[in-house]
Amino acid sequence: MVETLINWYHDLLAGTGLSDKLLVFVENATLVLATVLLALLADFIAKGIIISTIHRIARRSRNNWDDIFVERKVFNRLAHLAPAIIVYYALDHIFEGNELVRFLENVTQAYMVIVVLLVIDAIINSLHEIYQRTPISEGRNIKGYVQVVKIIFYFVAVILVISIFSGEAPKSLIAGLGAMAAVLILVFKDTILGFVASIQLSANHMVRVGDWISMPKFNADGTVTEISLNTVKVQNWDKTIATIPTYALVSDSFSNWKGMEESGGRRIKRSINVDMKSVVFLDKAQIEKLRKFHLLSNYIEEKEKEIKEFNASLQMEEGEVTNGRRMTNLGTFRKYLENYLHFHPRIHKDMTFLVRHLQPTDKGIPLEIYVFSKEQEWANYESLQADIFDHILAIMPEFGLRVFQDPTGDDFQKLGRH
Repeated sequence: MVETLINWYHDLLAGTGLSDKLLVFVENATLVLATVLLALLADFIAKGIIISTIHRIARRSRNNWDDIFVERKVFNRLAHLAPAIIVYYALDHIFEGNELVRFLENVTQAYMVIVVLLVIDAIINSLHEIYQRTPISEGRNIKGYVQVVKIIFYFVAVILVISIFSGEAPKSLIAGLGAMAAVLILVFKDTILGFVASIQLSANHMVRVGDWISMPKFNADGTVTEISLNTVKVQNWDKTIATIPTYALVSDSFSNWKGMEESGGRRIKRSINVDMKSVVFLDKAQIEKLRKFHLLSNYIEEKEKEIKEFNASLQMEEGEVTNGRRMTNLGTFRKYLENYLHFHPRIHKDMTFLVRHLQPTDKGIPLEIYVFSKEQEWANYESLQADIFDHILAIMPEFGLRVFQDPTGDDFQKLGRH
């Protein structure tokens, strides 16, 4: 059909009496103009009519996936093939195959390969976004796999473009790349390590987007915002962004605080050093004073009864220190803290709950609080810790206890005055 029209047009021009050179010029110019007009017409039909219709249908449909394809411009990119096909067909069937025409054919073919690659890339991005909107995506991050699939398609596209311009078959080019395997491994070492690490992270549920992780080696302490093939981005609490190589999360150690967040509690583990010289037995006046403490009244009554029975069994006289048992201010204070924390509305009762002594040092005897807070948000958690230790520091003198701290200049001045 096309060849018949071209022959008819050639005969029509020949009948006008034009010279051979002018006839060829007019004929080629007409064919080029016709090709350009047809390409523009194909582009208008594809984008102005077909794509617009698809967009209207997508907006009216109840499904969300077609809207994602529209947003990712899958159909818009696909429409670029229409004028390219017209141009390639014209170059292959209409114009004579000289060097310029063959070069233009190669350029057109390479253009179509790139367009197809961009379409595939947009489809992959769309499918990934659809996956991210499903409930299963909350536990499995597949961005690393998506990037590997993209790399494969990009690699195939590069091979095809090289094959188009070199004239070699793609199979021959791929076979030739086998000799460069060692070089490719070196070049793509981080990508290969990242791919393997992505599989391990996903399969073992080690980390996912939204987790709070800390990795001091990379100055990372915050929320994971992105997991890609080569890097993991962490937004620190000071709003800086830390970038960690993906494979480092497998080869090095890091802390994932997801378990803490899911448990509903956050650990408070802090101690205060008590001056050991301030630890004494309680006398009757002190016991009566502390008996008035609501948190200690039952404890003191039970403890007095227990001590009295024990001392009676040893036939000890009341007030004798040696061999017998007596209450101490430190032991009573420790029980006070247990009751204080037990009745605290923001402390978990069903998780590890300890108020204990640690190994004494030259800094005194550490009294450690080891409990779990119901507050997990950083600001509220720190505020709760501060409130608890504010109370501890303020109440210690009521038990005759002192906090140990290194002497300051003010302490030496007081000694000098004495």
